Amino acid sequence: MHVYVDQSGKIEDTATDTALAFSDGQSCAILIPAGVKRDCLTALRTRGKTGQHIYRLLFGVGLFYLLKDHLHALSSITVDTEYVGHDAAIKGHLLDLLRRADLRVQPEIIWFQRIHQGGKQPRAHNRAYATHKRAVQADRVLTVGDLLAQIRSREKDRRLL
Repeated sequence: MHVYVDQSGKIEDTATDTALAFSDGQSCAILIPAGVKRDCLTALRTRGKTGQHIYRLLFGVGLFYLLKDHLHALSSITVDTEYVGHDAAIKGHLLDLLRRADLRVQPEIIWFQRIHQGGKQPRAHNRAYATHKRAVQADRVLTVGDLLAQIRSREKDRRLL
């Protein structure tokens, strides 16, 4: 099954929740509450992490939690480009998270491109927006612990290399 992935409420906007959703055939959405984002960013900055890459890192972790339980049913994943010029880094981060969770996926099935074309809203957008506005319940609400656990394990792996 092919799915589209969209985000509503930017990760870097700490005044609002962020929802990531996929749709087409099946749908799923995760929610990262604004307070969780603020607390996570504070923790990362305390550990010396700075710059815009923090947001791309959190976006990759969000994608991981959104997709990890559904990979067996997915043949193709198109992620809406949110951070122009950084698709390869985000994809690499996502693949690394999946590998560390013992989830194997062929890199070729994950694509990044604009999914909003011709004024048409993909179903993933509608699910992400409804979850962001809390009109629809998220399948999972992420915590600071969820986000930092994936970042810590990635840092630990890098120190071993």
